[in-house]
Amino acid sequence: MTRQFITLDQVSKSYTRGGEKLQVLDQLDLTIPEGDFVALMGPSGSGKTTILNLVGGLDSCDSGTVSVAGAEVSAMSRRELPAWRSRHVGFVFQSYNLLPVLTAHENVMLPLQLTPLSAAERRKQADFALSVVDLSDRASHRPSQLSGGQEQRVAIARAIASDPDVIIADEPTGDLDRQSADDVLEILSRLNAELGKTILMVTHDLIAAKKARRILELDKGLLVEDPQQEA
Repeated sequence: MTRQFITLDQVSKSYTRGGEKLQVLDQLDLTIPEGDFVALMGPSGSGKTTILNLVGGLDSCDSGTVSVAGAEVSAMSRRELPAWRSRHVGFVFQSYNLLPVLTAHENVMLPLQLTPLSAAERRKQADFALSVVDLSDRASHRPSQLSGGQEQRVAIARAIASDPDVIIADEPTGDLDRQSADDVLEILSRLNAELGKTILMVTHDLIAAKKARRILELDKGLLVEDPQQEA
């Protein structure tokens, strides 16, 4: 039986901007089964990235609970969250956030410094992650020697190097041309289908969203599943 892997229960989140309170999420309920690939769509400012940040432990909710893989993320302290994130969550952002002075291999190895793995084990996992994104032959290249699509693939390799339970992708194809975007989406689809990774992706691109198993639309804090998208 498929378990509910990501759960947001009665989650509310607001921000204060210019002295005014902006209610982004209001008692939101969301469940994502293990192994699902969900695309979040909706207008800017509708709370899509807020959901990613809550699930990934980068932000905290005002009320309600956020649980991932049986762990109540919303109850963790700031001291507990970094270690939990490094083991359980892989992040892929629109900007690749690679360190320019490091090679692709070194960039992929970097977050593994937070794990108890030995140096040999870190190298082995980085090698495997780069092979998954078909960049083993670019391991010694620095970001300036790579195309935008290759940089994003390195970022994906970095995200999966620790073998996380969930991959959080925020506009992963936003800065890419169509071919590079399709290559990145194909990798995410393979990670979901072949390695069973649970993926939560925010995108404005309907072509990208259709690569997911489900599309959820967020509008004024309300999530609506696309009835035309197969589960």
